[in-house]
Amino acid sequence: MSFASPHPEVSIPDSSVYDYLFGGIEESDLDRPALIDAKPGTTTTYRDLIARIDLFAGALAARGIGVGDVVGLLSPNSSAFAIAFHGILRSGATATTINALFTPNDIAKQLTDAKATMLVTVGALAPGAKEAIDKLGIAADHLIVLDGEGLEATGHPNAAELLGEGNAAPEVSFDPSTHLAVLPYSSGTTANPKGVMLTHRNLVSNVCQIRPLQGMQADDGILAILPFFHIYGMTVLLNAALHARAHLVVMPRFDLTEFLENIQNYKCSYGFIAPPVAVALAKHPLVDQYDLSSIHTIMSGAAPLDAELGHAVEKRIGCRMVQGYGMSELSPVSHVIPFDGGQSILGGENAKLSSSGWTLPNSESKLVDPATGDEIGLPTEGLSETGELWFRGPNVMAGYLNNDAATAETIDSDGFLHTGDLAQVDPTGCVFIVDRLKELIKYKGYQVPPAELEALLLSHPDIADAAVVGVIDSESGEEIPKAFVVKQSGTDITAEAVMEFVAGKVAPYKKVRQVEFIEEIPKSAAGKILRKDLRTKV
Repeated sequence: MSFASPHPEVSIPDSSVYDYLFGGIEESDLDRPALIDAKPGTTTTYRDLIARIDLFAGALAARGIGVGDVVGLLSPNSSAFAIAFHGILRSGATATTINALFTPNDIAKQLTDAKATMLVTVGALAPGAKEAIDKLGIAADHLIVLDGEGLEATGHPNAAELLGEGNAAPEVSFDPSTHLAVLPYSSGTTANPKGVMLTHRNLVSNVCQIRPLQGMQADDGILAILPFFHIYGMTVLLNAALHARAHLVVMPRFDLTEFLENIQNYKCSYGFIAPPVAVALAKHPLVDQYDLSSIHTIMSGAAPLDAELGHAVEKRIGCRMVQGYGMSELSPVSHVIPFDGGQSILGGENAKLSSSGWTLPNSESKLVDPATGDEIGLPTEGLSETGELWFRGPNVMAGYLNNDAATAETIDSDGFLHTGDLAQVDPTGCVFIVDRLKELIKYKGYQVPPAELEALLLSHPDIADAAVVGVIDSESGEEIPKAFVVKQSGTDITAEAVMEFVAGKVAPYKKVRQVEFIEEIPKSAAGKILRKDLRTKV
């Protein structure tokens, strides 16, 4: 049996992301700060933000970009990212956001699959971006370098030139329930990355669903370290904060000293992190040198947060820790502990921090035994049996781009998305993630598909066979990619050489960080790698 959300239903407007976020803004909110770029300390108000989004959209339209087109966005966090991102959506085009750590080959691969005809980037990433568009034959003037020297000097227009053209935002018409807003890439379970088709309605729905549970107010200062190119940062940080009329203190990358300084200096009240940051907040001596008393809530996501670690952060900082669960295919949030700790549901008690909270409004979940297909009901006490978590709601993706087979494997005929994660549930419907049925490795919140690394390892002439699994690093407590390698006969390749080989060909977060040489990779009769057997060797 499925279990519905315990939260009241929310109204979800039939509108574009732009209209939902900015269409009804009050005059009194226009001069509020929307984005503060922490490093230079520059502030963009809501009035300026909306004006620049419209001008960016107008510039794209003048270059023939509109409904049906895809534009790549390769940039770390900044106010310029927000302007470009929402400008792309405002133009009617679809944004495919690209990991700022990607190699030129990674960039080209995503642009090709998404059929993007333009790429927006920043100066620091321009060399890799240029190499990628050159591979694909994209014209130089369709590479926009937001902070670059400009068209005459480099052949690539910059943001100042685009905004300075003064083109009005175009009149566009599309169905928000079917028109793609964003096309992030996810590895799903074990395969190579796939384009996740998220409509305007998907993104609007997820903000509507999480806003009452976040408790975010217009006076909140939100520290933004999670990358906006990742769906977690895009929805939970950028879009939700803008809808709340809060202000984002934007950091392009995580640095502990700057992180702590920004909380202290800007009096940030709300933080969104991944578990590795929680480790630093709980253990690093530097934390005691800063006044973090303005922080009232920290939400952890992207990977499971250990409850003991979360409580250590609460005690040290004097804030409330909550966590949620989701995936790119869910826009991304499906379950969350509310900002009040769940007291409204539990009658004065807090949810266990080891849980991922309850199903979002307007949605339902179910647990299914992966061996039998039987549904697992809510228990009368304690926790239920373990089953795969399924979810149905308005934030479920439209499907995988050009991959009907993968879509059908993930979303069933009743509209339930099969998450590939194993969970238990308590009598109130609160969900506890137990393990992953899928084999994807999550390193610092990034998805690392084992199959991609295995294919790369097998391309080395000294490697006869290889398998990659996620293991817990004893020092950091994080999951890391570990390679089990079978050497070719007569070769003497070292672990260091294996790691260097992989590091030279992948984004930094995909690097193999441990290597063990074995005689044979365990496999089933069908040739499937038995990763469970490898994990027992760790």
